[in-house]
Amino acid sequence: MTDIIVRSSLLDPAAQPLIDGLVSEYDGRYGAASRPGGARTEIMRYPMALFSPPLGDFLLLQRDGLTIAGGAFMSHDDETAELKRIWTDPNLRRQGLARQIVLALEDSAAQLGYTRAYLSTGFRQPEAVALYKSLGYRPLFDTTADATFYRSLPFEKHIGEKAGQIGSTPIYPPAASFEEATARVTALKAGQEQKITARLEARQTSAA
Repeated sequence: MTDIIVRSSLLDPAAQPLIDGLVSEYDGRYGAASRPGGARTEIMRYPMALFSPPLGDFLLLQRDGLTIAGGAFMSHDDETAELKRIWTDPNLRRQGLARQIVLALEDSAAQLGYTRAYLSTGFRQPEAVALYKSLGYRPLFDTTADATFYRSLPFEKHIGEKAGQIGSTPIYPPAASFEEATARVTALKAGQEQKITARLEARQTSAA
């Protein structure tokens, strides 16, 4: 039994188990109608170039040639990389595979010069919340509040040259209702997508 981490992309056939696994998990936990186009549209919403060096990366953990875990990150700004698409084979959980992927992504991001990792997970994924806390991620939400009033639970952690430093991003207050939380997350993602896409376009223009 041999485990290796390889660089990949969402268009790589080897990444199909990750994509299918995330779609099944997200649609199963939140419902296919919880977002326009379901989980698959959300997973494929960003240009693939965002998940390739020098802006990002996409890694798969393979065991004897089979994809058993994976994840990616993309650039928010010169300091911050956002971790995305963290997944492990549901039949192989509780083996530390997700931890291995997150640490590999942090290392790759640090090598590209990032000093802060940011990520978010859904309010119905307590095992993901526990994982990120165990890895030293700082919740950017009130952990005593009802998680449904956030819907998306954000975390941060300093990496690379700032590893070990405590983050200073303010804690977000909960929304007044699930509907308000949904609207807030939708607006936040739209704003982030605009900034991230503009960053990619600027990088591509400067490289032309």
